[in-house]
Amino acid sequence: IDHYLGKEMVQNLMALRFGNRIFGPIWNRDSVACVVLTFKEPFGTQGRGGYFDDFGIIRDVMQNHLLQMLSLVAMEKPASTSSDDVRDEKVKVLKCIEPVSLSDVVLGQYVGDPDGEGEAKLGYLDDPTVPKGSTQATFATAVLYVKNERWDGVPFILRCGKALNERKAEVRLQFTDVPGDIFESQCRRNELVVRVQPNEAIYAKMMSKKPGVYFSPEETELDLTYHSRYRDVKLPDAYERLILDVFCGSQMHFVRSDELREAWRIFTPLLHEIETKKTPPIKYKYGSRGPAEADELVQKVGFRYEGTYK
Repeated sequence: IDHYLGKEMVQNLMALRFGNRIFGPIWNRDSVACVVLTFKEPFGTQGRGGYFDDFGIIRDVMQNHLLQMLSLVAMEKPASTSSDDVRDEKVKVLKCIEPVSLSDVVLGQYVGDPDGEGEAKLGYLDDPTVPKGSTQATFATAVLYVKNERWDGVPFILRCGKALNERKAEVRLQFTDVPGDIFESQCRRNELVVRVQPNEAIYAKMMSKKPGVYFSPEETELDLTYHSRYRDVKLPDAYERLILDVFCGSQMHFVRSDELREAWRIFTPLLHEIETKKTPPIKYKYGSRGPAEADELVQKVGFRYEGTYK
């Protein structure tokens, strides 16, 4: 069971993609510059460091939650919404991903912030349940490529970590530049963001004329925040949905064994290499964005931090 498959916005990815005509023609390598899948937590491992040290952030979050989200973003349209039709397409797209290379990965481990308060003063190695000198990563950024006709050359960037500057889980598609720019480089790239948590939302970042007498573009958003649009609707907990699926006999939001094999095929060689070489993680301060090297990797493969990035 992967409880992220029970999240409202993760389940919404299929409806967004395959229920709207406008997205079909642009959901490919011709229009998408890169896809970023993010999972950030603002707290450390205090209290469960011993457990976490046996597994690390890649096994804890990236190999399951983020890769499942990637498969829903990248898969082809299933023949129907039946459990096996959906999971067949997820397996097909996972088979198009080669094992992750260490050169496409940045690993980090948080240290305490001397100016922080409470738990923020403590680093990962300050947890008494963590083995002394552990090189376990509490942060990871990895770049994956889906080698098929739709996505060839488009980087899928997976980012996850603990003790970061905010709590956030999202899918962000950044689109390519408008060809034939007539606005003297004032335009920013369009983005479609599906925010899983907190405050579920879908919003598109695009350019519009700035109000007033001057003719200049500015970035704005088409925003569907669930708490505004569906004020009186209580969204069920992810586990509530999945337990209901069990009673109803629906398996669409559960991971099939061949999906699981493909997920481990993608990440197991990387994990073995990290553990064999005892690759040292880069230190980052509690409450920060993570290692600067991660942002550098993301920019290197084509993502742009621009406009009112959030």
